Amino acid sequence: MKFVADVGGTNIRIAQVENEQVKDIKKYLCVDFATITDAINTYFSEYSDVTFTAGCLGVACPVTGDNISMTNSHWDFSISELKQQLNLNWLGVINDFTAVAHAVPVLTDAQKYQVGAGVIQENENIAVFGPGTGLGVKHLAPVNDGWLALDGEGGHVDFAAVDELDIAILRFLTKKLGHASAEEVLSGRGLVQIYQALSEYESSEAVLSDAAEITEKALNGSCALCLATLNQFCKILGSFAGNLALNMGTRGGVYIGGGIAPRFTKFIQESEFRERFEAKGRFKDYVVGIPTFIITEPDHGLIGAMAYLNQNFKG
Repeated sequence: MKFVADVGGTNIRIAQVENEQVKDIKKYLCVDFATITDAINTYFSEYSDVTFTAGCLGVACPVTGDNISMTNSHWDFSISELKQQLNLNWLGVINDFTAVAHAVPVLTDAQKYQVGAGVIQENENIAVFGPGTGLGVKHLAPVNDGWLALDGEGGHVDFAAVDELDIAILRFLTKKLGHASAEEVLSGRGLVQIYQALSEYESSEAVLSDAAEITEKALNGSCALCLATLNQFCKILGSFAGNLALNMGTRGGVYIGGGIAPRFTKFIQESEFRERFEAKGRFKDYVVGIPTFIITEPDHGLIGAMAYLNQNFKG
């Protein structure tokens, strides 16, 4: 039996892989275990009648060699030693956003929400990005045996201002931080910083400091400044998505993951997201046919780890 895990700073989620599906998903608190080996063995012990032979872990930290040091938890481990301790024939360890990227080609229509027009072209480049705590970015390129996720730090490119409010936000962030990256607007703290920048621009008082509260008040219409904030967030989201489409001609689509966008898919659909996605001047016709999606499947990290496992482990 094969297994997959989505390893974050707070939780580890583990599942089995059977018939191209993940099943028997369990979630554990990382702090409850001294090592990742202990956590995975706890899962294995709950299914003592199953022999696990291969697995793939998506981990929330860089993967640059055999030694893994989790960014936001106390776990450190060697991939080769973990494979031996778990008595596996094969073990893959990938960055968690690499797992998200590998999920994209296997998502069904029910696991994603299309925003605007455009049609997927098969076996073409794909972009995926995810506003959440930070801003993850990956491109996928088709290769002979499946898909190759291209590493990079696209979330830290310069924030590109487009309209007058963007310029106000850029000035606010430059004054506050010295540099304005895309992550400083397209993330949880980014939503708060847009709110603060617009408050300063409108000479009003910024009384909120929680992204979830700003979003809630925008969606229920109880705060005009919150509504303006979320609208601007969606416009910037569209501009950034369009930039990714231009970077690699992503005719396979641009996908939004992360924990923020799935909370207000209809709002994004009705916003200027798609208008800004296509607002590329002389190259509007280049991007207008490229589709954009929000990933709505909550288990996409596990699904992506499964897709990577199936592609790279041949038994």
